[in-house]
Amino acid sequence: MEDPQKKDERMHSPTNSQQTVSDDDEIDYETRPEFYDSDLDDKDESWVTNKRKGRTTDAVLSCPACFTTLCLDCQRHEIYVTQYRAMFVVNCEIKEKTVAPVGGQKRRKKRKGRDSVVADEVSSESELVRQVCCSVCSTEVGVFDKDEVYHFYDVLPSES
Repeated sequence: MEDPQKKDERMHSPTNSQQTVSDDDEIDYETRPEFYDSDLDDKDESWVTNKRKGRTTDAVLSCPACFTTLCLDCQRHEIYVTQYRAMFVVNCEIKEKTVAPVGGQKRRKKRKGRDSVVADEVSSESELVRQVCCSVCSTEVGVFDKDEVYHFYDVLPSES
């Protein structure tokens, strides 16, 4: 029969997979990492400035699901501060599905006996817009209207 003290020591001593080794002890700071580029931020800034052609923007918009960049040059909505509009986008796909614009619906009340029913109606066919999705993950991020303007309402804005 096994000694209870040895069994207790074996149960409480860490195995090889449980032992913690500091990565700092193994890193050689004298060698430069293979994929490091100290000028990368400057190159990225230059690329974005070139794409914007000197224009300023209210935000850089990204997909909320996969963080893919969708727009580098946009305007914030005057009333709805979480919505943006743009004419030039990247990584966006316009779906053929038409949808009624958000906030562009007219409501009217119908009376049926004692119950009041509210029905949504689209005032005209020209108010219909097409759905815009991220081309990487297919998340719906906004709509595309008849004037060829993108309206983003489900995006992550970041400072430019």
